[in-house]
Amino acid sequence: MALLNVDDYRRRARRVLPRLVFDYVDGGAEDERCLRRNRDAIEALPLVPECLRDTSTVDIGIELFGRHWRAPFAVAPIGLAGLVRPRADALMARAAQAARVPFILSTASNTRIEDVRAAAPDATLWMQLYVMGERAIAERIVRRARAAGFEALVLTVDVPVSGLRERDLRHGFRVPMRLTPGTVFDMARHPAWLLRLARGGMPRFENLLPDDDGAPVSAQTQAALLSRTMDRTLTWDSLGWLRKLWDGPLLVKGLLGEEDARRAVRHGADGIVVSNHGGRQLDAAPASIAALPAIVDAVNGRIPVLMDGGMRRGSDIVKALALGARGVLLGRAPVYGMACGGEQGALAVLRLLCEETERTMTLLGATQVRELGLHHVDRPSFRSPTEQEGGSTHPKENTHGKPSIYPMQATA
Repeated sequence: MALLNVDDYRRRARRVLPRLVFDYVDGGAEDERCLRRNRDAIEALPLVPECLRDTSTVDIGIELFGRHWRAPFAVAPIGLAGLVRPRADALMARAAQAARVPFILSTASNTRIEDVRAAAPDATLWMQLYVMGERAIAERIVRRARAAGFEALVLTVDVPVSGLRERDLRHGFRVPMRLTPGTVFDMARHPAWLLRLARGGMPRFENLLPDDDGAPVSAQTQAALLSRTMDRTLTWDSLGWLRKLWDGPLLVKGLLGEEDARRAVRHGADGIVVSNHGGRQLDAAPASIAALPAIVDAVNGRIPVLMDGGMRRGSDIVKALALGARGVLLGRAPVYGMACGGEQGALAVLRLLCEETERTMTLLGATQVRELGLHHVDRPSFRSPTEQEGGSTHPKENTHGKPSIYPMQATA
């Protein structure tokens, strides 16, 4: 079967991966309403084209933090990607390098920081940071990332405690791993995956290992990282602590509220990633794209705003850009590609999304990303049928008095 879009790659990934691994990548928290809300909100937002414009040349590239991106997206950090394929982080970095977009390495990666740089020497690499109870681990990761030429630090702040990921719990997905007879049988039904795992070994949190003797970290630290149980004493003032360690761009990832966006600016962040962690944390959280416009307004151009959550089409990416995002992060989509074909599978997905983004912009009559704007978004269509018929229900408003773009029909 031809793989024509990201959903095709997702379906193929579901076939080639054991259910435990696929559900870890694909799943969300609790009832997975936030996971669905991300997609519902994106799909409910129409785009309005402008016709009879010269689109003989279309450039989807952007400039951010002194770097040119071939496309307006980066590969998001994916923890424990080594379960999908051995050396997954290096493979994803190489795919991003070939696509000429940034790759963000997770603290919970299974490939050493230095090995990722060696695998993709010309890539634009960023480092994502979780801060656990032992802050010395975070400090060591930051120093190593800087020494390896990583260019930006992305502090994830929406994980004071892990979301309740019930798919993982049903599979016994924890440290130490508890394999059920059904899980063992399912793994045996995927011999290609099992053979790769046997050759590469069980993935470890390589960047938690000390630099010297490589002694294993404690089971408690590994469990904290797997469950995303982080340092709950971390506050906005902690950005000053990181600034002493990191002199490059510092982004805060996981914001959904306007006031938090203003705090990020006040405390010296260089960028924001609007994110609900792919629906994997607070199940009652709003869709990322629904929170985006108010945060863009609150920041008011002082620092760039990026977004992740539910991106499956080039048109989804264009919608985020039209609402004010400077770029988006892609998480699950390239991982589906990697599950199907390793580095080349991930690269195929990135190129597919490049093509879809360029096609969407051409159809909209936009030749450069900076031409995209609110005039391309049909926000009145977010009104419910009652509102459209002149009923008494009023559109939800943000603090600026503008109609919210949150779709009335996307609350399931």
